Formats: sequence, structure tokens, C-alpha cells
Amino acid sequence: MKFGELIPLIGALLNFSLAVFVLFQNPRAAVARVYFLMGTCFAIWNYGTFWMFRVPAGNEHYQDALYWARFLQFGVIFIPLTLCHVSFLVAQIRIPRWIVWLLYSFHLALFCSNFTGFFLAGVKNVGYAWYSVAGTGFWILSGVFSLMWVSVGVLIWHRRSLPPLGKRRLTPLIVAQTAFAIFGCNDMLPILGIYYYPYTGAQVYPFGSMAVILYGVIVGYSVLQYQLLDVHVTLNRSTAKTVRVLFIFFTGLCSLLIFWLVNRDEFTFYSFFAGLATLMIGAICASSLFPRLFGENTETVERHILGDTFEYQDQVGKFIETITWYSDLTALLNDLHELLVRVFQLDSYYLILRNETNHLFELTRSYPVQAPRPVPELRGQSAVFRYFDWAKREYLSLTEEDNQARSSNELAEQARAELAPLEGQFCFPLSSEGEIFGLLVIGKKNSEQFTFNDISLLISLVKSFSLMVNQIRLRSQVQQAAELDLLGKMSRGMAHDLNNLLTPVWTLLQLSTESGNTEPLDDELLPVALRNVSTMRAYIKEALFFSENLRPDLQLGRLDLVVRQAADLARASRKKEVDVIPETPGEALVEMDEVLIQRLIANLISNSIDASPSGSQIRVQLERFAKSDAAREWWCVRVIDQGEGIPKENLTRILTPYFTTKNRGDENRGFGLGLAICRKIVHLHGGHLSISSQPKKGTTVQFDLPSRQTKPATIAVMKIPA
Repeated sequence: MKFGELIPLIGALLNFSLAVFVLFQNPRAAVARVYFLMGTCFAIWNYGTFWMFRVPAGNEHYQDALYWARFLQFGVIFIPLTLCHVSFLVAQIRIPRWIVWLLYSFHLALFCSNFTGFFLAGVKNVGYAWYSVAGTGFWILSGVFSLMWVSVGVLIWHRRSLPPLGKRRLTPLIVAQTAFAIFGCNDMLPILGIYYYPYTGAQVYPFGSMAVILYGVIVGYSVLQYQLLDVHVTLNRSTAKTVRVLFIFFTGLCSLLIFWLVNRDEFTFYSFFAGLATLMIGAICASSLFPRLFGENTETVERHILGDTFEYQDQVGKFIETITWYSDLTALLNDLHELLVRVFQLDSYYLILRNETNHLFELTRSYPVQAPRPVPELRGQSAVFRYFDWAKREYLSLTEEDNQARSSNELAEQARAELAPLEGQFCFPLSSEGEIFGLLVIGKKNSEQFTFNDISLLISLVKSFSLMVNQIRLRSQVQQAAELDLLGKMSRGMAHDLNNLLTPVWTLLQLSTESGNTEPLDDELLPVALRNVSTMRAYIKEALFFSENLRPDLQLGRLDLVVRQAADLARASRKKEVDVIPETPGEALVEMDEVLIQRLIANLISNSIDASPSGSQIRVQLERFAKSDAAREWWCVRVIDQGEGIPKENLTRILTPYFTTKNRGDENRGFGLGLAICRKIVHLHGGHLSISSQPKKGTTVQFDLPSRQTKPATIAVMKIPA
């Protein structure tokens, strides 16, 4: 095999693969079907040329050369027409159907004539290869080749009416078709009997196959970068790596072919493919072992060549997947800002949300940063909301640069006029159950055009974002309702308790007032009043502790010593003969607030003493969990008693503030804040608290603490280099 034979073979494989890819991406589109026919014609022409180059010289091989000459002409016949047809479809110029059928019927007649001597008179060997000899049919086709120049003219004419970004989308295709028209006409010269360039004496060489490769590469670039031919490409990270390796392969192949053309004698079949294989092995190893070679400092160039069709939608997809984790609207807006500015690379955006209190629309977040403010021109009956409600569209184009997406109706123009002060490119509605509660207006994309892939990702992002904002707001409303309900319970409980506690104090003061300070105060009533005042002070102290947003003073300390101190304190103040037994394994270093942890353990032991019969035991166990976190360890503290236990119906309510099972009104009565305070202390340390109990068998309260405090993890998608 000669190295020059590789050129048409590569052209055949490249163009047929691209034609199949385009067809399968959008088989219903007319432009995709016509392009598939054109790509197939390219492949037939190149494949026939490949085999024709391989036919040896000599009259004994004449019939083989004639066979492959007719084979490749079957592809050539339809190339000018399909190329022109694709250009008209890209330019969105409608051709009457009868003209299309007439032209294809004419070419089909030429196709059939290729089986006879009417189209080709024969073949001729010109020294380096066999060439077809034109018959009457081919001379007719040579006149039809002017359609290739018509296709170029159509694209140039269409380009003049496009905005700047649209012109950039069409320029590569014009360049490719111009090059193909020039080199295609060059390849026709020997067939028409012209073997030397006029006035030069230089022999005519076929360059059409190389032009077809160039055309295929440029169309592939335009499909990836500009969504040409209505092909909407979405590829993943592994495919991106494959494209990079294939790019290196084709670059190396073209380089070796150029070196071969310069000095053919120094190349052998083995050295050519050994060099190509070495390049491929190095590229694959580098992409697998050193991925930064394919990313760092080259992302801008790659993004310009391939468009936004690879890793960047993986980042957006991961953000959409993790969006349900958010419970705070501020955090969600912060990460959305990072996504829009650093991933989509928007130079501006405006997020407008409806205030649920006054139902007015407000500028909630923007870039460049602006202070939040009302947007009085936007109301429920504004044109932009009426447009989305009427048109049921997922976005509205705000500029002249997206002709296909623009609507000419009056309502759409009114909506654009309302949003004109924001100077945006697209507007996306935020809605829930058909009701619009906000807008996302985005600006330009850092001097790049928006592709269909951009719009699709933004639509998916806005839908997920709308759902999450609505859920966070509903959750906030439920939380507010729960807080109001809790406030009502607290008010009723505190009113009842304080009323009971104040009764003897009020009675004592009333008797003191009526006696005119002439009689001594009631000896029995005075101790009760003093005790009740003390109880009220403790009550208020606990209520204040529970309501405060505390920040623990975290210091590295020994949890085992805190457990023993709490046990000793409980033993010293117990009112029952209950044995408190601490079980600690040794030194346990934990980052904690020792005062709060000691209060936590003391509260749990005190509750266990109240619930335990005399003569029983309470065990306080400290245990280290099996290590599952590389950065820190976890410790578990259990307070186990042999008391009455907790009924199953109360287990779900036992941690609720102001819920208590103790009797009210005496000195041992509870306020319902003890376990709630314990849970709050555990949560302040990043731990977990749980209770298990069986009636008549006892209760176990367990809390787990990490040895080190860590900052909340951030979502990986947001760690994007500037």
C-alpha cells in the first residue's frame, strides 16, 4: 500500500462516520438526511479512489481500473447537488418541492448512465495513477459542478444577514466548501483531458480527497462548537478524552503524510506506522497517567475548539443531582452564582424572586453585584409573565442574535421591552405548579455564543432550581408553623407552671399586706415561697439556655475524665441509694466544651436516678467506635439504667421541648427541657443523640461525639479553577 492511498481511505471513513453520527442525532431533520446522503457520496468517491490508486499500471488491469472508476463516479454524481441542498437548508431558504424532485431525477438519470459508455468513455493511466476519461454524461456533470459555487454563494449571502455571533457560526462551513469547490474542480481537470496546469507545465495532482478530509473536520468542528445541522451534542468526560486522543492521532497522521510527501524515499511502511503507533501509545498513557497534560493551561483553547459539550455539563449535572441536599436558600444562591459565573462563564445575570410577604418581585441576586431592590415594573400581570403563561415556552430570547428562538408576536415584544433595562440575552421563568414566582435573566457568555447545549443545560438547571427554591420556602413555612406551635406549647406550659409556683408567693405577700406587718409571716408558707422562687429561677435559667444560640468553647480535653467527674458529682448529690458506675477505657482525647459536656452527662445521670429504684445501678460507659473516618475518631457515651423505662408512645416525643412525664407542682417536677438541652449540646458538638427503652427493663441514652470538629463539606462541582 502506498502512503498516498491512505488519504482517500481516511476521507471515506471520516465522512461516512460523521454522516451516520449526524443522522442518528436528529433523523427527522431534513438537513440531517440530506447530509447523510452527501456524506455517503463522499465515502463512495473516496473509497473508489482508494482502490483505483491500487490498480497496477498495464492494459491487463484496464477493466479493474474501469470498474473502480465507475464505482467512484456513483458518489461524484450526487455531490454537487447534495452540497448545494445542504447549503440551502442551513441558510433556511425553502426550495419548491417540484424543483428538488426535478434536480434529483436529473442526477438519478446521470447515475443510471454511469453503467454505460455515455458517462465515462474509459480510463487512462497518467503515470502515477489511473484516471477516468470523460464521456458525454461527465461533460454534462461538469456544468452541474457550478452548483458547488452556488452553495458557497448562498452561504455567503445568508451570512450577511446574520448578527456577529451567527457569522462566526457559518464562517468555517464557507471556508470548507470554498476549499472543496476549488480542489474538486482541480480533480476534474485530468478527467477532462487537462493533465498540466496552464502556463506552468506542472502536472495536475488530485487534492480533492484531502479537501474532503478538511471538509469533514470542519463540519465536525461546527457540529461540536456551533450545533450545526441541528445536531445537539451532549458528551461525557470519557468521550472528551477519546476526542483528545483522536485529535492527536489525526494530527500525527497528517504530519507524517506531509513528511512523506517531502521525502518519500526515507519512509517505509513499517517506519510510517511504527511512528504513528508510538504517538498513539504516548497519547493514551499521558491521558491516563497525567490527565493535567490535557487540561491545565489548555482549557481555553479546547473550549474554543470543541465548544461546551464535554466536562462542563458533567459539572452542571452533578450540581443538579446534589441540589436536593440544600436546606438553606443563601447557600443555594451562593453555589448557583459560582455555577453561572465560573462554569457557564456569564458576564452578567439577574435573579428576580417574588417576596412571599408582600408579593412584590425583588432583585434577589445579581452579577455584577447590585444591592437587593424591588422591581416595580414587574407585577403579576406584566407582559413577561403573561407571555410565559400564554406561550408555555421554557425561555425567551431577548436579542436579535437568536433568530430561531425569537417570536414576532406583540406580547413577546412587550416582554422584551420590560426586560430591556437588564440588557440580558435570555430569560428563564422560575415556576411551581404552573405559577411563576421568579425570573432568571442571563447576559452574554464572555464573548462566546450560546449553543443549544447551553440552553438545554440552563433549562434543566432552572427547573431543578425552581423546585428546590419552592421546597425551601415551603419548609421554611412549615418550620415557622412548628415554631409557632412550639411557642404556644411553651406559653401554656410556662403559664401553668409559673402560676402554680407563684400561688404560695402571692398568698404570702397578700397575707403580709393584710396583717400590716404587725404579725410574723406564716412559718409554713415562707419556706414554700422561697423554694418556689428558687425553682422559678432555675426554670428561667433553663429556658434561657435552650433559647440561646450558643457557641461552644471547643478545646482538646479528656472525655474519660469528664465522664468520671460527672459521675462523682451525681453520686454526691443523689437522693436515692443508686450506684453510679463509670466505665472508661483509658485516655479519650476529644475536642469539646467540657462545661457543656459535663452538664450533658450530669443531666442524663440525674434523669436515670429519678427513674431508677433504690438499690439499682446506673452504668456510664465510654467506648471508642471502629475507625471509619480517616480524619477523626468517634466516641460513644451510654447512660444505662434499670428503671421503669419509657412507654413506646412517649419515645417519639421525649426530646420535644416542654414535654415531660414527671409530676407537676412538687419539688421533683420537670420542666420538659432537660433532654432537649442535652440534644442541643450534642448537636453543638456535631454529634448524635438517641434513646432506646423497654418498659420495666430500663432505658439507654447514647450520644456520639467526634474527636475533631470539621468544617461542612462543600460540593465538588463548585471547585472549579478560575
